[in-house]
Amino acid sequence: MPTWLAKRGGARSRAVPASRVASLPDSQTAPVSLSPGNVQPAGAHRGWLIASLLSLYIIWGSTYLAIRWALEGGMLPFLMSGARFVIAGALLFAVLWLKGTPVPTARQWGASALVGTMLLGLGNGGLVFAQQWVPSGVAALVVGSLPLWTALFGGLFGQWPGRAERWGLAVGFGGIVLLNLGSDMGGRLLPTLALLVAPMSWALGSVWSRRLPMPQGLMSTAAQMLCGGAIILGFGLLVGERPTVMPTPKAVLAFLYLITFGSLVGYSAYGYLLRHARPSLATSYAYVNPVLAVFLGGLLAGETMTPTAWLAMGAILGAVVLLTRKK
Repeated sequence: MPTWLAKRGGARSRAVPASRVASLPDSQTAPVSLSPGNVQPAGAHRGWLIASLLSLYIIWGSTYLAIRWALEGGMLPFLMSGARFVIAGALLFAVLWLKGTPVPTARQWGASALVGTMLLGLGNGGLVFAQQWVPSGVAALVVGSLPLWTALFGGLFGQWPGRAERWGLAVGFGGIVLLNLGSDMGGRLLPTLALLVAPMSWALGSVWSRRLPMPQGLMSTAAQMLCGGAIILGFGLLVGERPTVMPTPKAVLAFLYLITFGSLVGYSAYGYLLRHARPSLATSYAYVNPVLAVFLGGLLAGETMTPTAWLAMGAILGAVVLLTRKK
């Protein structure tokens, strides 16, 4: 994938001494296309991209059901979500710090707090709050509108969608309206608004993060989870969430799954895609997750979807195909 370094001209990139290239951060050197004599093997990079995509397609499609089980087992939405990311972020930060990875600067901590708030605070926090009333399959379907919002916010940064993409936006918004009219989103105003705002905030944070002074590599993931998780925890305490019952073993196992796979593996894979792939590819998991979430919800939790919801799924997934078909 071309980067700012590659865009500065082939002659200049060929003139970079090998010692200097080796000293640059991985996020700048790995995707750079140099002259034929200096080309790095692309297999490892392509392999990591594929592995990251598969991780998001499978793992994040199953986290909706894990969130439902954690909530049904006595865990509170904001405290559970915040603790999940704080624990995962602290573990990842500790490992990176012991390995000698540079600690983020004050400016990088600020950028991480902003992105963490948008992706995890408003994005994941709104989703978890809404899942107290909305089935996991429907929640995943609404989050499937993420590429629509990514295309729209990408336009605000200078990349407006073309004709087919505009049709995709219109059809996708129509699908979301169908979900609301069919009362598949829980029938409550506040959870519905939270569920609609969640993918909007996630998309804006994802697009914006590419222009902010974020930490390098996995340290960016750790900083975002620490900051975002702390903000969710604080909000949960502010609105009066206090544990009153002991969570069930099923809820604890779901919580551990969310920490290990949903946060440490999944969020790290997403951060890698944001640094090395175009936004449309990085957010493509959003139209694979609903299919898996609906399947798992029906198989393991007895969830059902109305004909209106199935029609809305077709509209949203078709809209995302229109948005991502352009190379």
